[in-house]
Amino acid sequence: MDFLRFYHPMSKTTLGGLVLELATRRKSVRKFSIKQVLMDDILYALKVARQAPSGANGQPWRFIIITEPDLKKRIRDASEKSEQILYTKVKGDFREWLLNHGFSHEKPFLEEAPILIAVLMNVSTQYARESIWIAMGHLILALEERGLSTITYTPSNPKLPLAELKAPQGFKLEAILPVGYSEDKTLKKTKKGLDEIAFMNKWGVKLA
Repeated sequence: MDFLRFYHPMSKTTLGGLVLELATRRKSVRKFSIKQVLMDDILYALKVARQAPSGANGQPWRFIIITEPDLKKRIRDASEKSEQILYTKVKGDFREWLLNHGFSHEKPFLEEAPILIAVLMNVSTQYARESIWIAMGHLILALEERGLSTITYTPSNPKLPLAELKAPQGFKLEAILPVGYSEDKTLKKTKKGLDEIAFMNKWGVKLA
């Protein structure tokens, strides 16, 4: 493949097709292979994430790459502790939906994935949360490009796993991304059609 043509900004058809293919292929994954992940692939994804736009160019994101098994276990234990409290509070139809879809307070992927990426947010930065999630969107597609899968796990009480990371004051744990090669056989959830989510000039007018 011609590398320069593939990545050249004027090659709109090729590049646009690649992004759409990655987004279409990508799904949330909760089961991972034990196959080790190349650190170069993680660093590549972080290089992509750091190019994301942010409010007032504040770049509020910080990333901690976690590989130590003991630390992953402590993060899992801390996360499950808060999840267990949350699940006792969930009632009615939503609780039924969670149980029917196999969800529980247990988060084994936090320990089983070869790598965790903790995404921290500088809370004093303008539009910090909006900026963080844009960066995570970049990160997720970059991981997909390298054949890696993940899920954006948001702890119900982020203070508990954050305590394991020794981050300085003023930073909040926004999400944890377990990263690895997928062994998740579940199908990607169906997405709404373009005509259901986009209109021309005003609400309800179909796209040409």
